[in-house]
Amino acid sequence: MVTDLTADGWARLQEEAVEAMAHAYAPYSNYQVGAAAIVDDGRHVSGCNVENAAYGVALCAECGVISSLHRGGGGRLTHFVCVDGDGAIIMPCGRCRQLLYENGGPDMLLMTGAGVRRMDEVLPDAFGPDNLA
Repeated sequence: MVTDLTADGWARLQEEAVEAMAHAYAPYSNYQVGAAAIVDDGRHVSGCNVENAAYGVALCAECGVISSLHRGGGGRLTHFVCVDGDGAIIMPCGRCRQLLYENGGPDMLLMTGAGVRRMDEVLPDAFGPDNLA
């Protein structure tokens, strides 16, 4: 079971997402996104969105987080936050919720505009590795 962070812990994680967002490459939409997460071994990982002239191959900030997770040794995400260019909390899209579920599981905690939610609340009845067993 994943335990919640203090308000200060969430604020620090949001600051990391804002810092990552500052590196976003969004020349087409001008919609910068940053994301940050905590790994079950205590590491912090982050990512930013990277657009492409061929819109369909753009990378979401969540993709950067997942890449950073695996590049740093793997593990499971325990806490996650995503921000827009103003630093405001935003929700991951459906595709990215699936990526987060795969790498954090149903217990992972997300900061949302409505407060902290478990992954299984924001992606109920998720398809995951257990479905392939």
